[in-house]
Amino acid sequence: MPPIPVVFGLIAFAGVFLFFLGISQMRRAAGGAEDFQARLAAYGVTTAGAAALPQTAGFRDSLNRLFQPAADRVGRGDAKKGKPSVAEQLQRADLKLRPSEYFMIQIGTGLLVGLIGYWRWGLVFALLFFAGYLIPGFYVKYRVSQRLKKFNSQLGDTLTLLSNALKAGYSFAQAIDTVAKNAVAPIGDEFGRAVREMNLGGSPDEALSNITKRIASADFDLVATAYSIHRTVGGNLAEILDNIAYTIRERVRIKGEIQTLTAQARASGSIITALPILLAVFMFFVTPTYFQPMFSSIIGWILIAIGAFMIFIGNLIIRRIVAIEV
Repeated sequence: MPPIPVVFGLIAFAGVFLFFLGISQMRRAAGGAEDFQARLAAYGVTTAGAAALPQTAGFRDSLNRLFQPAADRVGRGDAKKGKPSVAEQLQRADLKLRPSEYFMIQIGTGLLVGLIGYWRWGLVFALLFFAGYLIPGFYVKYRVSQRLKKFNSQLGDTLTLLSNALKAGYSFAQAIDTVAKNAVAPIGDEFGRAVREMNLGGSPDEALSNITKRIASADFDLVATAYSIHRTVGGNLAEILDNIAYTIRERVRIKGEIQTLTAQARASGSIITALPILLAVFMFFVTPTYFQPMFSSIIGWILIAIGAFMIFIGNLIIRRIVAIEV
């Protein structure tokens, strides 16, 4: 029979989780109208139907004010070291979340993992809470990397489309609008946002610079730099874009060849890293008494720490060996 506080803790966490899940669903339902009204209010425009909007915004704003100070302290980036803030990471991952909401998800995940581990196996709650707290961060980094990879893979064809539009007599702004209408996500979404920024009075330079900040693509930075130079010294922009497109395609091709040649080393590193961990988890569930000496003495904890550290160092060395920059 689990302890009474643990049972009440699980019940409380389930209630909090369902509560925020409901808030998230209401936000999806009301987000479009709410954002539209906010944009109108920014320009001093009011509508008669504003009072009919769902009243979830005020409550969500209250939650945001409650968690925002802690989220700002935890999620503040370091501009000197090039570390993006939490808001920038969520933007790059294309997650429609506020930093405070992301912080609440981290806390909830940490509590869930910590309580389940403590209630089921009697493990250290603080350690499992820290591990659960980091899970959303790994997911965000995975989303960012996948979105960047997809963006870079589409960039060569997009630049060709942009160049052809310029050759057809379109202005650069009209060419960007053509790309936004014909390209697929994520590059279509980013160019569509650039079109909206230019329609609100922004320059193409600023729009391209903002795409570079949101995506953090070294390939697209070439495009933004080339256009900035073209605006200053002139030249044939369509030809410049064709050359950049060719360079990007060659870089993608070489990266693909490198990925193929290093596939065996990367697979070996993943298997060598995962094998002792999976074997330990399997033995822990099949024969719990097998690991009891490791968890019941300080020497066992030291050996576990040394083993985990050596696995981490080995995986890091393999990753550095196969990480070939192009």
